Amino acid sequence: MCIRDRAGTARTNPGKLNREQQKMSQPGAQDNSPPIEEELYKKREKIYVREVHGVFAALRLLTVAVLLGMYYGIPWVNWDGHQAVLFDLPARKFYIFGLTFWPQDFFYLSMLLIIAAISLFMFTALAGRLWCGYACPQTVWTEIYMWIERKIEGGSRKQKKRDEGPRNASFYGIKIGKHAAWLAFSLWTGVSFVGYFTPIQELWGSILSLNTGPWETFWIFFYGFATYGNAGFMREQVCIYMCPYARFQSAMFDHDTLIISYDEKRGDPRGSRKRGTPSADIGKGDCIDCGLCVQVCPVGIDIRDGLQYQCIGCAACIDVCDDVMDKMGYPRGLVKYTTENALQGKQTKFIRPRILVYVAILAFISSA
Repeated sequence: MCIRDRAGTARTNPGKLNREQQKMSQPGAQDNSPPIEEELYKKREKIYVREVHGVFAALRLLTVAVLLGMYYGIPWVNWDGHQAVLFDLPARKFYIFGLTFWPQDFFYLSMLLIIAAISLFMFTALAGRLWCGYACPQTVWTEIYMWIERKIEGGSRKQKKRDEGPRNASFYGIKIGKHAAWLAFSLWTGVSFVGYFTPIQELWGSILSLNTGPWETFWIFFYGFATYGNAGFMREQVCIYMCPYARFQSAMFDHDTLIISYDEKRGDPRGSRKRGTPSADIGKGDCIDCGLCVQVCPVGIDIRDGLQYQCIGCAACIDVCDDVMDKMGYPRGLVKYTTENALQGKQTKFIRPRILVYVAILAFISSA
């Protein structure tokens, strides 16, 4: 078996080679099987995410609107004669909604970060990757970038057809328009970020007069292009390869953690059929094998393969599967929020030792 290392060099597994040599040395032995290669890093294939509508999609869009509204709007809010949230580094003063903090008060920031981390662990143990699916900056900005992409290029089918079609004036015109909108939104993101450190009204005046300082200019473009690259191009690659949270989440999961799962007992064996056909009449499960759960997944996985670390818990597969079940006349919940114990017919325990430990730690730190 050939395994490619990080440099792309093929290496041979000695044990496998010896077994193959022994097999080929036998009289009349013949091995027509193709060589097997495994790569440590897979080349990215663009995912054309299909738009989905439903309860969880609406909840996710509401969360995106609230979080982005806060991010872009708070710098423009005045409070007691100054910006509501302003980290004035030259004056070493940090204004947060009427409260003024000094550098020696950073102890409170440390406590706040510890409380946020413990809370994240507790909610992950309770309900899986809620943070990733609804509130993570990568998810939030990717959602708005995909929305811009759909408004300019059209749905996933039109995007794929255009990318596979001829490179003509229409192609480049639409692509240039999309990237221009992305860049404008990215720079606005960078300006808003710097606006938390430089009074945004002064910053905006400096931008209009082309008189921004070197550090302000650097951070506007740095943060803007980081957003442009992460949300416009890397997208799911950030979640799969760069985010450490996806790697250690399994340490916080247990059999009572609420996760998105496919009901294999109900859905298998899969197979297509006419609308309204009872599954029992054709000897199949409720899954019609339409593949829509894969098409709406922003990381391109198949939830029917079981729990995977790539899953960000966005619940897009739940919305689209419920829609299919409604059209087929089957009960909803083939893909749903559930626990491993519930799938096995066991009782789910939401109050358990791990959760009580997290609550105790939070109570202790908060009261300190």
